[in-house]
Amino acid sequence: MSRITSVSVCMARVPLPKPTSIAARTIVAREYCLVKVRSADGLEGLGFCYVGHAGGSVAQVGVEELLAPLLIGEESTRIEGLWQDMYREVLLHGRTGSLMRALSAIDIALWDLNARTAKLPLYRYIGCWAETDVPVYASGGYYLEGKTAQMLGEEVASYVDAGFTAVKIKVGRLSPVEDEERVRVSRKAVGENGILMLDANNAWTDIPTAVQYCERFAKYYPYWIEEPFGPDDLENHAKLGAITNLTVATGEIEAGRWRFKQLLDNRCAEVLQADAAVCGGISEWRRIAHLASSYGVTIAPHWFHDLHVHLVASSASASFVEFFPDDLVLNFRSLIDRQLVAHKGRLLLPTDPGLGFEFDDKALQKYAASPWRQVRDTKQG
Repeated sequence: MSRITSVSVCMARVPLPKPTSIAARTIVAREYCLVKVRSADGLEGLGFCYVGHAGGSVAQVGVEELLAPLLIGEESTRIEGLWQDMYREVLLHGRTGSLMRALSAIDIALWDLNARTAKLPLYRYIGCWAETDVPVYASGGYYLEGKTAQMLGEEVASYVDAGFTAVKIKVGRLSPVEDEERVRVSRKAVGENGILMLDANNAWTDIPTAVQYCERFAKYYPYWIEEPFGPDDLENHAKLGAITNLTVATGEIEAGRWRFKQLLDNRCAEVLQADAAVCGGISEWRRIAHLASSYGVTIAPHWFHDLHVHLVASSASASFVEFFPDDLVLNFRSLIDRQLVAHKGRLLLPTDPGLGFEFDDKALQKYAASPWRQVRDTKQG
């Protein structure tokens, strides 16, 4: 038995080395909500989520005041029941956004705890199809002050030199002509046989503008165009997929299987990018993956390769793990003590129990915005 005795939470703020831009936003720092769930046998499971560049304390309060009290004294393997208890608790406060991310972080910690208790890597505890490695793509190509198309081409070439056969870059911030040049040099760098993904990060608001860009991009045969419109603009996602020959991918900030069913029913995307640290945790991610499979749609999770390597390895309908080779953009790696290894277009699976890493205490001394706050079983003193 793995009875839960305490839940701890803190928020960390990690600055980026340089201000970095996507289509419509510039990021200078990232905030993460970190969770630890401890059992009576002394083991701890880790959970986490990204909470934007500000306001991370919203998720922290959600964990501490709404969700953690529900877990104390409960059996950690009662995953389905605990998920339902937590979901009912957040209904009045928000079924998406920071509170669903808080729920996600706790759910991840529960799965990690149970896998550690079983002394198995998370993907083996869940039940895997892959045993040694999974497909991966290098994620980069961000906009930086003074960064030219030539410099972007050199960046993409560096990923190829490192063994990646698939690379993703950003589009949508510059004019159609300028962004086409970015795509052209990236295609040249990745090669005719390489895979090139494009990420617009909600850049466009209407079909004529999106088509103006996408028709220019199409000649470089991208694997997908990601988040062309805002997440609530389901109709235009479906229209763009119907009137162009580009595959649409989306879903990275969606939460709950019901929203993903809307995307599937309306043919809004042929690639779903559900993020387990956003959508409702590992429990909900698995439901979404099974749902997508029934529609013949693949799932390629967004961000957090340290988490999603396990989920892609345990889902036969998943295609790629998104991988960040450094901490210039996704700097969560600054908070943990071990890093995954990519080799020849594959991401090697960790072999340690659970997620396979620990939070780095020295890093948290530097980046924690507040001390760990603990909700515990008062009967245990």
